[in-house]
Amino acid sequence: MQLSASPYDERLTAPRSWWFISFLVGVSFALILLPFGTLPLLGGLVGGTAFAAVTASSYGSLRIRIVGDSLIAGEAKIPVTALGEAEILDPEEARAWRTYKADTRAFLLLRSYIPTALRVEVTDPADPTPYLYLSTREPERLAEALKAARAAAV
Repeated sequence: MQLSASPYDERLTAPRSWWFISFLVGVSFALILLPFGTLPLLGGLVGGTAFAAVTASSYGSLRIRIVGDSLIAGEAKIPVTALGEAEILDPEEARAWRTYKADTRAFLLLRSYIPTALRVEVTDPADPTPYLYLSTREPERLAEALKAARAAAV
């Protein structure tokens, strides 16, 4: 198997508003340390902002990729030959599959700030996972890339 350029690669980055909230966390730390003087106030601003920014960055560093004949979603790596049909979920349907339609055995890659998703059936009889739920900003493109990777793997 030769690895080629990935036909699909998406980073589920945190929204811009989270970076502003990171700054506000720093301001909150600064206000907490205000009674102790200017230096602790500045330390609280810098330290609190940095802590919140690192947290937002790590939460938004998750990736969905198709590399060779595998789908890599976060920590999971699944061969595309073990996957069935992909269903594109609009925001309403995605919410339903995250809540009352969800199966506890399913693999869920959730990001609350991404309203759309892709639900992919797992066809491997040895795998107890019934489907993958993948939060994605481009479900149509991911479904097409999965279809193309499956066709190339067969």
